[in-house]
Amino acid sequence: MTTFNNKPFIFGILFTFIIAAISLISSKLPLLDKVGALTIAIVIAILFRHFKGYPESYRPGITFASKRLLKFAIILYGLKLNIFDVIGEGSTLLLIDGGVIIVSIGLMLLLNHYIKGDKAITLLLGIGTGVCGAAAIAAVSPILKSREKDTAISIGIVALIGTLFSLAYTIIYTLFTISPAVYGVWSGVSLHEIAHVILAADFSGDTALRIGLLGKLGRVFLLIPLSIVLILVMNMKSHAKNTNQRIEMPYFLIGFVLMAIFHTYVLIPQFIMQIIEPLTTICLLMAMVALGLNVSFKDLQDRAFKPLIGVIIVSTILSTITFIIANSIYG
Repeated sequence: MTTFNNKPFIFGILFTFIIAAISLISSKLPLLDKVGALTIAIVIAILFRHFKGYPESYRPGITFASKRLLKFAIILYGLKLNIFDVIGEGSTLLLIDGGVIIVSIGLMLLLNHYIKGDKAITLLLGIGTGVCGAAAIAAVSPILKSREKDTAISIGIVALIGTLFSLAYTIIYTLFTISPAVYGVWSGVSLHEIAHVILAADFSGDTALRIGLLGKLGRVFLLIPLSIVLILVMNMKSHAKNTNQRIEMPYFLIGFVLMAIFHTYVLIPQFIMQIIEPLTTICLLMAMVALGLNVSFKDLQDRAFKPLIGVIIVSTILSTITFIIANSIYG
């Protein structure tokens, strides 16, 4: 049980907060603003672990950040969703989003069958690429009983590749004639994180950004049924093995759904959202720092390379397919 008044807990929280704050500030600087705070936070944490070792004296606070703060951030993430917008105005995009998720997970697993990469990381990457990056990986990790180091490696890879692809999208938009509607749809249904969609779509203007975010939030919405499917699959596997370890819907995912419903029916004042959004970001960054501290260079060398190749190939295929679909429907 976590005690909130002991020094290891307090110093651990402060430790993750300081690195998260440094990451957030760094992400506003030239060049680093293209990398993103998530990637910076995980890289700093991994480097700290490599050169200084795991800060054992701060473990209680770091553990709290990796578990409780992460779940709290996912609950708050639900406030980004307006279900009426996603199902109503974005119904066509929602169908495309569903296909993207299925193809992403399916292709990652199929490709891994041939390249023989780490299965746990591959599945997390398929979900992160198809749904909504770090938030999706963090949300399904407890359901899949993933190790913290696997979660951190997967989040780091998705954050990095998503950044590279979003930058590539802006270059493609500059070189070729693409309508804002097509470009927005393409960005929203194929890029990894909400931040990546904003980075790419905002380059075109308000029309692309609005459509892009609508497409992306459809994928966030589909995290709910995907989680239910994963719970059913994991329970069937448990039953087949006669282990009787039933997995229930995690409370934080219930919180995520409730926040989405709340935001759909209740108009939240802008000044409150201006508090909630940075709070969500800082909690997520603190959790990323805590997760990153569990990853060693040896883990990256031994287990991350093949899944990294896999996610690059799958992301390229998804980008190609979704552009063709976006152009045929919205072009």
